[in-house]
Amino acid sequence: LLNDIPGVICPKPKGAFYCVAELPVDDTDDFAQWLLEEFSHENETVMLAPAGGFYSDPKLGKKQVRLAYVLKEEDLRRSAELLKIALTQYKK
Repeated sequence: LLNDIPGVICPKPKGAFYCVAELPVDDTDDFAQWLLEEFSHENETVMLAPAGGFYSDPKLGKKQVRLAYVLKEEDLRRSAELLKIALTQYKK
């Protein structure tokens, strides 16, 4: 579902319960904050972890996020849908 979102690049994980996806934004720290403070669709949002903190050089993860997928499949599908909607509305 993530790779179906325009501009998103997400390699298929192999045995992990998370993935690292590149998003079409300049700064995932700003995007993650915007998701929590300003974005809502039908009273829902999605929370993700900017990937900069997972690298020794945070610039390497500036456009990446770490997403855990430990929820029910229907919740994961809704989260991907919310991310797609958010990316169309995000202006930074």
